[in-house]
Amino acid sequence: MVNTNTDVCICILDTGINNGHALIKPVLKDEDCKSYDDSWGTHDHEGHGTGMAGLAIYGDLQCDVEGNHTVIINHILESCKILPPTGENDKKLYGAITEQMVSRMIIDNPNRKRIICMAVTAPKYELRDGSPSSWSAAIDELTSGYLDGQQKLFFVSAGNVVDPDEWKDYPVSNKSMTVQNPGQAWNAVTVGAYTDMVDIDKDNKKYSEASSVAPKGGLSPYSSTSYLWEKWPIKPDIVMEGGNLRKDSFGCWECEELSLLTTYYKPSEKHFHFTNATSAATAQAAWLAAQIQVQYPDAWPETIRALLIHSAEWTPMMKSQFLNGKTKGCYKELLKICGYGVPNLNKALWCMKNSVNLIVQSELQPFDKSEDGSRYVTKDMHIHELPWPKELLLELGEIPVSMRVTLSYFIEPSPGEVGWKERYRYASCALRFDVNGTDTKEAFLARINAAAEMEGEGYESDGGSVKWVIGKNNRHLGSIHSDIWEGTAAELAVSNLIGIYPAVGWWKERAWLERWNRKVRYSLVVSLQTPRQDIDLYTPVYNIIKAKVPVTIAGMK
Repeated sequence: MVNTNTDVCICILDTGINNGHALIKPVLKDEDCKSYDDSWGTHDHEGHGTGMAGLAIYGDLQCDVEGNHTVIINHILESCKILPPTGENDKKLYGAITEQMVSRMIIDNPNRKRIICMAVTAPKYELRDGSPSSWSAAIDELTSGYLDGQQKLFFVSAGNVVDPDEWKDYPVSNKSMTVQNPGQAWNAVTVGAYTDMVDIDKDNKKYSEASSVAPKGGLSPYSSTSYLWEKWPIKPDIVMEGGNLRKDSFGCWECEELSLLTTYYKPSEKHFHFTNATSAATAQAAWLAAQIQVQYPDAWPETIRALLIHSAEWTPMMKSQFLNGKTKGCYKELLKICGYGVPNLNKALWCMKNSVNLIVQSELQPFDKSEDGSRYVTKDMHIHELPWPKELLLELGEIPVSMRVTLSYFIEPSPGEVGWKERYRYASCALRFDVNGTDTKEAFLARINAAAEMEGEGYESDGGSVKWVIGKNNRHLGSIHSDIWEGTAAELAVSNLIGIYPAVGWWKERAWLERWNRKVRYSLVVSLQTPRQDIDLYTPVYNIIKAKVPVTIAGMK
C-alpha cells in the first residue's frame, strides 16, 4: 500500500530505473524519471538502477515477499539517469552531472523532502589518501546548501572489493582497498557493507565443501575502507547488509544465497534478481533515512544523518575482527574499517524507559570581523544544559551509565581547489563539542572560550577525556562527530553541560571572500542509557524538558 500524498522521496542517481515493474510503478511516475542526456532515454539499460530501486522502496524485499503482512510505503522515488548506455562520461563532468541532475529534480518539485542515493563510484580515479576530488567536492557543495539555500541528505556507496584474488585474503585485503571516489565527500553519508548472511545449502552437492568467507556479523568481503587514510574523514560512516561470498578449494565466488533479493530490470523475463555489495547497502541506508524523515517530518538532513550515525553500533564480530585493544587508537582503526557500525532504526526513532534521545537543531555564526575590521575572530558558541535528573543519578550512584553525543553539520568546500590537501583549509569551518565533566559552569565556559580562541587545533582540555571511547582527536575528523562517554550515574549527575564551538576553516583564513557573516546549522543528538532495564530514565527527563528545556525528545516506544 503506497501513500501517494507523501512529500518524502528517494532520488536515485544511477543507470535509470524501469518503472514498468509491478513493484516499482506505484512509487515512480514517468514524469519523475529524468536523464542527463535525453538521447540516453530514462530506461535502465543495465539493471543496476532498478536493483537499487527495489531495496530503496522496500528495504528488506525478501522479508516482504515471503511474509504474510501488509507493506505500507510512505515515500516515493525519483530516477536520475547519470550513466550512458554506451561508453562513459568525461571524468571532469562527474561532479557537474551530479549537481545538475539533483538541481533539476529540485526545480521540478521544490517542496519534496529528498533523500539522494548514488551507488556509483569511480575506482579508476580514486585518490587513495582520502583527499577531496572535484566530484566529492561537488557533492559537499551541493549538500551544504550555501548556493541554493537547501541542505541535502546524500548517500554514496563506499565502493567494492571486486578482485577474486583479493577476496581470498579477506579481511586483510579490505584494509588495503580504499573507499572510492567520491566516497570521501565530507557531507555525504558513505555506506559500507557488513553481513549476517552465512547459510549455504550444503545439501547441494556443488556446495557440500563450501563455506562463507565472512563470519556472521562481520565486515562484508565486498566493503572498502579508509584504513590507509591519515587525516581525512572517517569513511564509511555506517555499514548495512551487503551480502557475503562462498569459498571452496577453488577460490571465492558470488552466490545467490548470500545476496539480497531485489527487482529485475526486465520484468517480462523475471521479476526478481539478486544484488550485493556496497550498492545494496547504500539503497537500504536510503530506505532507513526515509523512515526517519516520515516519522519526523521537521527533521533537517543534518538531523537524519546524525540519528543514523548515533543509532549505529558495532557488532560483537566486528570488534572481534578489528578491535585489538581498548585504546582510542584501537577504536580509530575499527572506525576506519566499519565506520560507526550498523544503524538501528528503533533506536533512531524511539526512546525506551532506560534509554533517552535528545535532539537539538540550531545554528551559530562562527566568525565575525574584529573591531577594527582587519581580521576575523571567533563569534558564537552555544552551551546546552542537559535535562539530566540529578537526584536520580546521584541516588543510582555506582550504576554504570553511558552518554552518547553526535554533532552533525555541513561544510562548504574551499572554492578553486585551494587548500584541498589540508583538512583545516578545505572546510569552511568546523564545529566541536565538549562536556563540562566535573567543571562548574563558570570554569567550563572559560575552558570552551579558550578552546574556541585556539580554534580547536592542538588545544587539549580535560572534559572527562579518559571517559570517552573514541576520543576528541579521533572524533573531530570530518563534519560529523560521535562519541560515547562511559562512567557511573553519580559522575554523570554533575556533567550536564555541552558546549558547541567553531574551529578554524577557510571562511576565516580567506577573509577577502567575505564569508565572515555566514551561519552554520547543526544538529546535536544526545542519549542517556543504562543497561539496567528496571531504571526509568525517560519519565524524569521528559518532565524536566516539559518544564524548561527547548530541545526535542524522541517518542517513547
